[in-house]
Amino acid sequence: MPTTILGARLIDPASGRDEVTDIHCQDGKVLAIGAAPAGFRPVHTLDATGLVAAPGLVDLSVALREPGYSRKGNIASETLAATAGGVTSLCCPPQTRPVLDTAAVAELILDRARLSGHAKVYPIGALTRDLAGEQLAELVALRDAGCVAFGNGLANFTNQRNLSRALEYAATFDLTVVMHSQDADLAAGGLAHEGPPAAFLGLAGIPETAETVALARNLLLVEQAGVRAHFTQLTTARGARMIAEAQARGLPVTADVAMYQLILTDEALHGFSSLYHVQPPLRSVADREGLRDAVRSGVISAISSHHQPHEADAKDAPFGETEPGISSVDILLPLAMTLVHDGLLDLPTLLARLTSGPATALRLPAGRLATGAPADLVLFDPASSTLAGETWYSKGRNCPFLGHCLPGAVRYTLVDGRVAFQR
Repeated sequence: MPTTILGARLIDPASGRDEVTDIHCQDGKVLAIGAAPAGFRPVHTLDATGLVAAPGLVDLSVALREPGYSRKGNIASETLAATAGGVTSLCCPPQTRPVLDTAAVAELILDRARLSGHAKVYPIGALTRDLAGEQLAELVALRDAGCVAFGNGLANFTNQRNLSRALEYAATFDLTVVMHSQDADLAAGGLAHEGPPAAFLGLAGIPETAETVALARNLLLVEQAGVRAHFTQLTTARGARMIAEAQARGLPVTADVAMYQLILTDEALHGFSSLYHVQPPLRSVADREGLRDAVRSGVISAISSHHQPHEADAKDAPFGETEPGISSVDILLPLAMTLVHDGLLDLPTLLARLTSGPATALRLPAGRLATGAPADLVLFDPASSTLAGETWYSKGRNCPFLGHCLPGAVRYTLVDGRVAFQR
């Protein structure tokens, strides 16, 4: 329906726009910014005085758990949780059951997202069949079915020749590959970052080199193949420096970091709470500072939730026997606002890492708030706060931030001009 948003502070990192103005939406698009077009009659008017209007957040990793893991979540619950966190566009990874390695699974996800979803869903297809690292999945068929990129998760290839051939094939069709860089041998049996906290707690460690060795190999193979690559879930300062060096050489590579890696460190493991069990693991304070620097400079152009909801039983066991992952897309924007609150980023830079940065990395039709663009936007109050968990829409409550008072509060999330979430 025709909608007018009055008096918001519009911040659009893609265009550099930052001003107090009105926004007019119609037929799912931004019709005009500023004065209303002649003859425009809004059916719905939102008073956004004191609120920030930004492009809807773009999250490159939200596990929807459907099909196959209904105890943990489903498309309806997790996309609603995403809109509560200010997200209007999200990518779902291929770790479903069955694996997202055929057009049929991609079409199933997209059909259900259209019927019961709240945010826009962009599937990431499996790079290999069943994520086994041996035979290539039907990449072109998956692309035609709606997959925007391809990855193999943390599952390593059976040999490097297979990986090299996969990257060369993807380059032939100008496909984007999403790469997790963790060497399976170096990480085998590990539960936490190899450092003083893990040693003190008696937890098997995963060294920094588990990431950097795999990252060095992957960057060389990407360069050889000439493929577009997005390196996801970086955890180390040295890894971020390696990405910066690759970008300086002109490689077509981008990177993201999990929001929680910019807040937490391995020091949180004291107490053995399984809520902090993630893979790749929480790293050292020095690594966190290096990741923050890379986000600030733009070497890491995207911040994602890496949302992984679990049922209660999955976390109700000794640390090493629990399933890794944090559920956090419900509070993505307030969590991100802690970086502004603590003086680490200014607001336009933060929003760039949550909108235009991730959209550009995977070439998504999202991440900007301009005339003619989809009317996907978030209205939030930077002066208010959010009590994490007071309202919660994800089926997974495996979140260490529950009960925390976080800066900023999402008031409205609009998808194609429709109010998908209102607090």
